Amino acid sequence: MHVLVTRPESDAAALRKQLEALGHTVTVEPLLRIYPLPVAANAVDEVAGLIATSRNALRTLAKSPAIDKARKLPLIAVGPGTTQIAHELGFARVIAGTGSAADLVPTIMQTAGELKGPLAHVRGEEVAFDLRGALREHGIELHEIVSYHAVAATAFQPLTRDLLARGAIDAVILMSPRTGSIFARLIAAEGLQKAAQKLALLCLSAAVAAAVEPLAPARVEVAESPDSAAMLAAVTRVATLRSGV
Repeated sequence: MHVLVTRPESDAAALRKQLEALGHTVTVEPLLRIYPLPVAANAVDEVAGLIATSRNALRTLAKSPAIDKARKLPLIAVGPGTTQIAHELGFARVIAGTGSAADLVPTIMQTAGELKGPLAHVRGEEVAFDLRGALREHGIELHEIVSYHAVAATAFQPLTRDLLARGAIDAVILMSPRTGSIFARLIAAEGLQKAAQKLALLCLSAAVAAAVEPLAPARVEVAESPDSAAMLAAVTRVATLRSGV
């Protein structure tokens, strides 16, 4: 299959290699560009642990003067990809979640009790799940460290638009509700609705699928769990169906 990957450039390279290893052709079209925001050197001074719900949160925190202190704190990571980045960046104690911010709540509650101190959520300006609100319901106050700004694409690259218009793209990988919304908006803005109806849209979660539902695509495939391995499995399922094997 010819697969369109819509992840930010920092995440797209690894996914591209995995897809190509499976025999797929890949075009990368980042629908979000990541820009670090200033994080003060004392940003983690008053906390007992950190929570990261995206890889980019950690990558951008690593560019700040707070990183040396941050590495010494326990870190709760949202899923396997974020856990891997945490280890690569030298965090001493990483507690791995199962893939979504909502699923982290029980783990955070348990860890907060063990640490006996405030936690800080390292995040971007926009988040799909209100983790702070969810924890407040359980009596846990969460500090927030906003380490990056994600800017939405305003148009497809010419190559991508041409491939979509010609029906040369078979499947599109969409990893967040925001990315799904951006994709749907650009399809409408560029008059590609008919082309989109022939696509298989591979979505990380039901929330992502809901964001692209107005496009009425040929197929929507939701990953069985919110992680890259499950997304690759979804790609394989769609490829098998398309080949008739």
